[in-house]
Amino acid sequence: MRIALTMGLSLGLGLLTACKHAPADAPAETDLEANGPVQPVTKTAAAAAPAPAAAPAKPSAEEAKTWAAKLNVDLKRLFAEQSRIEWVRNTYITHDTELLAAAKNEEVMAYQSKAIKEATRFDGVAMDPETARFLKLLKVSSTLPAPDNAEKRKRLATIASELDSTYGKGKYCKGKDGKDCRDLGQLSKVIAESRKYDELLDAWQGWHTISQPMRPLYQEYVQLANEGAKEIGFKDLGELWRSGYDMPPAQFEAETERLWGQVKPLYEALHCYVRGKLSKKYTPAKVPTEGLIPAHLLGNMWAQEWGNIYPLVEPFPGQSNIDVTAALKRAKYDPVGMVKLGEKFFTSLGLDPLPATFWERSMFVQPKDRDVVCHASAWDVTLNNDVRIKMCIKIDEEDLVTVHHELGHNYYYMYYYMLPALFQQGANDGFHEGIGDTLALSVTPGYLKQIGLLPAVQKNDKALINIQMKDALDKIAFLPFGKLIDQWRWKVYNGEIKPENYNAAWWELRRKYQGIDAPVARTEADFDPGAKYHIPANVPYTRYFLARILQFQFHRALCKTAGHTGPLHECSIYGSTAAGDKLKAMLALGASKPWPEALEAMTGQREMDASALIDYFDPLMKWLAEQNKGQKCGW
Repeated sequence: MRIALTMGLSLGLGLLTACKHAPADAPAETDLEANGPVQPVTKTAAAAAPAPAAAPAKPSAEEAKTWAAKLNVDLKRLFAEQSRIEWVRNTYITHDTELLAAAKNEEVMAYQSKAIKEATRFDGVAMDPETARFLKLLKVSSTLPAPDNAEKRKRLATIASELDSTYGKGKYCKGKDGKDCRDLGQLSKVIAESRKYDELLDAWQGWHTISQPMRPLYQEYVQLANEGAKEIGFKDLGELWRSGYDMPPAQFEAETERLWGQVKPLYEALHCYVRGKLSKKYTPAKVPTEGLIPAHLLGNMWAQEWGNIYPLVEPFPGQSNIDVTAALKRAKYDPVGMVKLGEKFFTSLGLDPLPATFWERSMFVQPKDRDVVCHASAWDVTLNNDVRIKMCIKIDEEDLVTVHHELGHNYYYMYYYMLPALFQQGANDGFHEGIGDTLALSVTPGYLKQIGLLPAVQKNDKALINIQMKDALDKIAFLPFGKLIDQWRWKVYNGEIKPENYNAAWWELRRKYQGIDAPVARTEADFDPGAKYHIPANVPYTRYFLARILQFQFHRALCKTAGHTGPLHECSIYGSTAAGDKLKAMLALGASKPWPEALEAMTGQREMDASALIDYFDPLMKWLAEQNKGQKCGW
């Protein structure tokens, strides 16, 4: 599936919780200390000296509450204006819409940075829990803080808009006249469907040319964004992002490593099996039986999900008759019908139907007359239940899952839109990404049969392994990619990765975590990170890694609530209003409580835990262990 971008608050909101900032009571350097040693003060001098000025009175709790209420009104207005303009820019990419977006983003950046600095005067004030939470979230609310300098702020906004639009307009052109051009959708179709090594290589290389012009812009963007982050009390932008998880930044980084440690053995077993199959298909000369897999052979432009190569690695050919894409086409589904099918799942749980404006204002198909950003995203444009999706829907299984994912965002918006602006986000950003995918886990063979999309489904051990392999190629294969994107950016922001090593460091991480490599030599003339949407669009990515963990944890808890007693992979909560009630209760919290409280409300646990994912794939992992005997796994 395509990884979706939560666009509810665009650049305005990103992460949660406390920031590191200089203590309000840090001692300032005095003039005397600056100009020489302090001289003894005589009684006479003391008597003649003017009385020290009284310290300014500390603000009251009521002042803090009033200030936060005014800020909330302003933020809702600004975020709504910003989101409207971003919607237009994403659905009508022109020079003018880019300028409009850059100007509004600059305004929001300036306001937000000023508000964050003003809020420090309330540090240490005892206040009601809601106001305290609101001010805490304010300090980590911007994923792109702007410098105070107006010229630099304008430049940062312009670069951010230009990078995003460069990606959206990206095309690979060749031929004598350069008119044989293909966009990402067309090139991705080649990567997904072709089995010709050189054809795949051409498509992969072609798309990775679109990001080369981004490199100098991105370097400047990092400098300006870091400057903005430092001005509001952080060492760099990466520290700001890691501060949004109700724990210190270093602890959060350790938490991601702990979760990766839980799932790494599953990934290594899958990698080992897939590498062996690809080596047989393309010969050991092209895919060695030990070592790294070339990135262009895994069915996805970024090798982040491998579901498109399922026919090459299918464990038991013909043992599962589940072809969801064919079933959708047989049933003559169109894009709107796909979305209505997704909506029906949510309403079966007792959740509300989507508002009429959703159907009037969303973009479901790619327009033929203009450039748009086809990358799937969900929006609440006004922070007032103006929910929409923007997506160029294809009639296939991948987009059916993506529709569920996007609607998960929309339903989150629908159940918290009456909260203050800064509470209108997931308990942490992994929650927002995980909700739709949690529902998609219930799109089981039994569910598809129940809604009439598939006939009777075979139920035997071989069919089960086939189904789990298909799921694992997306959900398990994605895990290291989901982690490494921000690993790279955190190191870029803190200076560990220098501009002259951007590309080399990118591929070093991809080899380390994914066990894949570029199919051809790469140099620092390339900027391969920019060929992935979330880099030029400034979208933090660890949320997607967390979502892949959380969705299984959510699923296990909802299945228990729904009364399911069998294996986790057989559970569908479709039609369970008891599960729906538990889901609604968590959605309605938004970010008003720390995420462990929201997690506990849903699952009874206060710690993110990958054991549910391991339980879900237990049949496949046991099978892979048998298949990989005698193989040298790892890389």
